[in-house]
Amino acid sequence: EIILLDDPDSEKSILPTIVPNIQLEPENLMYVIYTSGSTGRPKGVMNQHDGVVNRLLWGQQCYRLDPKKDVVLQKTTFCFDVSVWELFWPLITGVKLVFAEPEGQKDSDYLKRIIDEERITTLHFVPSMLEAFLLSLSFGEVTGLRQILCSGEALSPEQVLCVQKKLPHV
Repeated sequence: EIILLDDPDSEKSILPTIVPNIQLEPENLMYVIYTSGSTGRPKGVMNQHDGVVNRLLWGQQCYRLDPKKDVVLQKTTFCFDVSVWELFWPLITGVKLVFAEPEGQKDSDYLKRIIDEERITTLHFVPSMLEAFLLSLSFGEVTGLRQILCSGEALSPEQVLCVQKKLPHV
């Protein structure tokens, strides 16, 4: 059977006619993300609501997004877990969220432009992408950027020093 999701008549036939009677709990599954992690073997990792909320609240406690001044750039593909906090952290704090264009995270000139145009204050890089971004920067660029979060790979002391040199305001 073919169901056309953009056909209103088809859509009605696949929607439930009653509200399901379920009790939602913090330990309920929120999503499954597929990763090879450290083993190199693909596997699905199940994440519960309480774990995601814990991560979001911890991030806010440590890094404090301010709805009056901060803007987050969502640039991570939804295949990676970082995209979850990039999406939900701004939403739970009332901070403006800007979506990068598809594949935009690979273009340093595009990133510099959107950071300036949209007044991005907070974004995430894996260290290898941070290094490529830093190589494209001159002193005095992206001055509105306030914080860069890194994860997914080891962050080297050299990369930290480069951030401090090229982005002393971060």
